[in-house]
Amino acid sequence: MNKQEAQDKILNLTKELNYHNHLYYVEHRNEISDQEFDLKMKELEALEARFPEYKQSDSPTQRVGGEITKEFNTVRHRFPMLSLSNTYSKEEIIDWENRIKKIIDHPLTYVCELKYDGVAISINYKNGVINQAITRGDGVQGEDVTTNVKTIKSIPLKLRNDFPDDFEIRGEIFFPLDRFTRLNEEREEAGEETYANPRNTASGTLKLQDSSIVASRGLDCYLYSVTGENLSINNHFESLSKALHWGFKAPKEEDNMVKKVNTIDGIMEFVDYWDKKRNELNFEIDGIVIKVNDYNLQAELGTTAKSPRWAIAYKFKAEQVTTILENIIYQVGRTGAVTPVAVLKPVLLAGTTVKRASLHNSDQIEKLDVRLGDTVKVEKGGEIIPKIVGVDLDKRKADSQKINFIEHCPECGSELTRKVGEAQHYCPNVHGCPPQIKGKMEHFISRKAMDIDGMGPETIDLLYKNHLANNIADLYKLTKEDVLPLERMADKSAEKLIEGIEQSKKIPFERVLYAIGIRYVGETVAKKLAKAFKSIDSLATATYDQLIEVDEIGDKIALSVLEFFKEQDNNTIIEKLKSFGLQFQLSESELEGQTEKLKGLNFVVSGVFKIYSRNGLKETIEKNGGKVTGSISAKTDFIIAGENMGPSKLEKAQKLEIPVIDEEKFNEMI
Repeated sequence: MNKQEAQDKILNLTKELNYHNHLYYVEHRNEISDQEFDLKMKELEALEARFPEYKQSDSPTQRVGGEITKEFNTVRHRFPMLSLSNTYSKEEIIDWENRIKKIIDHPLTYVCELKYDGVAISINYKNGVINQAITRGDGVQGEDVTTNVKTIKSIPLKLRNDFPDDFEIRGEIFFPLDRFTRLNEEREEAGEETYANPRNTASGTLKLQDSSIVASRGLDCYLYSVTGENLSINNHFESLSKALHWGFKAPKEEDNMVKKVNTIDGIMEFVDYWDKKRNELNFEIDGIVIKVNDYNLQAELGTTAKSPRWAIAYKFKAEQVTTILENIIYQVGRTGAVTPVAVLKPVLLAGTTVKRASLHNSDQIEKLDVRLGDTVKVEKGGEIIPKIVGVDLDKRKADSQKINFIEHCPECGSELTRKVGEAQHYCPNVHGCPPQIKGKMEHFISRKAMDIDGMGPETIDLLYKNHLANNIADLYKLTKEDVLPLERMADKSAEKLIEGIEQSKKIPFERVLYAIGIRYVGETVAKKLAKAFKSIDSLATATYDQLIEVDEIGDKIALSVLEFFKEQDNNTIIEKLKSFGLQFQLSESELEGQTEKLKGLNFVVSGVFKIYSRNGLKETIEKNGGKVTGSISAKTDFIIAGENMGPSKLEKAQKLEIPVIDEEKFNEMI
């Protein structure tokens, strides 16, 4: 066989085998026998070994695996992977719809689909070829598992038809139940420990270094969310049709795995159907996802820091088991909050062995009247964190005693405090209580904060125990020589840790502000405060009135910020961090173009725009000192209206005599 013949044969076999792969793993039918398929695959493997220069980027031989990945690189998501808010009843879905209707007044169409219980993945395709697959991670960044994802036969390596040049598609990788059962049977026969549940096993499989083992396990995937720029797609339901057209395994209407509805009753019919039918599937689902169909309305609704406002998850009723409450221990968090934790007789719940459950606070203990030795009912809150939801009083021992909440910190012995109106007890020894000190450092180094590479909770614990770090500023004094003697610390990992600390000095102000751990100042609030005050010095000297003027800053957050800067120890640590070169003000590029032209003005943005994207318009308003709110009120100064602005909004604006302007008029204002 000459080179031209080999090239032609490789091209034809690649195309043919990919076609049969798609038929079998996506459309669940076949045109040739397994034996014929295997013979063609062996022929392709032999040709590729002899003529490697002609191997195609979408060769099905990649499905077999064999590559070794020693380290999974962390990659930032181009578009954040937000999590969904959960709901558990029809009433809560009605509340969600009512919140939507306060922002938009267009007729609503919803798309209902299954909530797959697997591992979220985002896959980028460029020019129709798989480019990169990233796990959800923390939603901002995840891990590159492309090599392992390529082994999943239902995920196309190359697309068909008229696909976009560059886009992402998101979905859920899962372990089919029949394959999971078979894997556990094989492990049991070999005398090995069996795996607890399909979701955790799918997650662990994706992180295996040897892609041939990943390939042998037979993971599967449903892809259901197309993301990108200028995709010429108007709504979610259309995007699912497109995904199927391009060759993806996506939910189909004819299988009743996705459905368009216009009413809450329509949503609940879909929920009830799958609550009864879910056990017939070959994969696990834990609920239903409901999305507003129209992309323009999704854009208008926007997102919170964690979740889109235009989508929600209905979770099926949590599995419940009973077990014995053996003890209660108390944990101290980084803010000093003391949380009671129930120690349980181990019990299997939703595929995992549960040994502990949250009791939240003293009010919850009193409300449940839970006592040591009680038979308690346990379920997973949101099917993640186990919680005690009740007590079987018929099985209570006659000599059982009420539980009195502790009065002193279990870690440092300080007398606990509890503010009026708060449920939580606190240890006031902020700078001397070990779990608070370590907790603050763990928060500081976390991904969404300073993201210090090579450092985790175990390292923090070692640094604290060895008196190398007693606060967040001490981390910047560390040298390679300091950390090398630590347990499990080799030369290379010591270098990586010190380099990670040095690199963190480039982290922008808003994340540094979040990292220093002011109570109630999460990611979103930190961004708002950073934009409003521009530097830590301005924030530290801000008055209560100046703080509550900032969008989304209320009484609780304002008082917490004032309290933080009253403490001299906090100011001392910030001065030390400044001396080490951390970013405590907005960068020149962030400050560039900022004005106060719109200071004190409140805007509502409604409709579809030509000059700006919706987010671009909001950013421009904020950059010029204005505020953007979601709904029209007497406090609204201007409404910027695009196409398809809802008639009721226009009517409300006219009633309140609020000026309605277009993009051109807004440009004149700035």
